[in-house]
Amino acid sequence: MQKLLRMGAIACLLAAFAFAESYSGRLLDATCIDQGKAKVCDPTSTSTHFALNVEGKIYRLDDAGNAKAVEALKNRADRQKDPGLPVNTVTAKVDGTKEGEVLRVDAIQVQ
Repeated sequence: MQKLLRMGAIACLLAAFAFAESYSGRLLDATCIDQGKAKVCDPTSTSTHFALNVEGKIYRLDDAGNAKAVEALKNRADRQKDPGLPVNTVTAKVDGTKEGEVLRVDAIQVQ
């Protein structure tokens, strides 16, 4: 019985990954977008909420995706010496699922 339950759990997990897609675009600071203060909302090292511009369509990242984006930006090889400055245009590849206007992030890579 336990073996059957394990097999079922593995099948469900694999099925969830089967629906994941890849999205590539420009990573943006979602707080900046909400405030509408700037035309360009490049993320900084203090950004905590992110969005992805995919061919003109803006998708917000879920909470787990925001945490992964913060970590990816910290580990970005070409980050600037002054952490308060914008990190300029950041492109990202997000693996996950789209739920309306939100991307549920499984993995993120920034360039």
